Amino acid sequence: MQFRRQQREQDGVNLTPLIDVVFLLLIFFMVSTTFTKESHLKLNLPEAAGPQAQAEPSMVEVLINADGSYAVDGRALINKKLATLKSALSEVSAGEYNRPLVITADATAEHQAVVRAMDAAGQLGFVHLSITTRQPEKN
Repeated sequence: MQFRRQQREQDGVNLTPLIDVVFLLLIFFMVSTTFTKESHLKLNLPEAAGPQAQAEPSMVEVLINADGSYAVDGRALINKKLATLKSALSEVSAGEYNRPLVITADATAEHQAVVRAMDAAGQLGFVHLSITTRQPEKN
């Protein structure tokens, strides 16, 4: 005796067209995206040809030496920690965080030292921040 097999009704949803559409979108975005190669950038800092800013008498100045040590308004700090820099900036500014803050860094100083100074200023609430540069030499 031969029994016919009963055909089952398909209970699930066919995901094949959905997967095809997702792959097509993925390929479209991969092809249409532009990739930048940041490794080919050559930076020559800290020269700038713009006009020199006028120094204000009530500004706070942070000096960063080549070894990454800090000095706030001419007074050297005991270490390179963020907390020390923040307390020195707070003491010198006396809570007046609307005063301009000028960061003067050596050209060979680590980028981390400059970022740490900017971070300390931002955490305290300084809004007028500038970085000093020198005029390029004319040959």
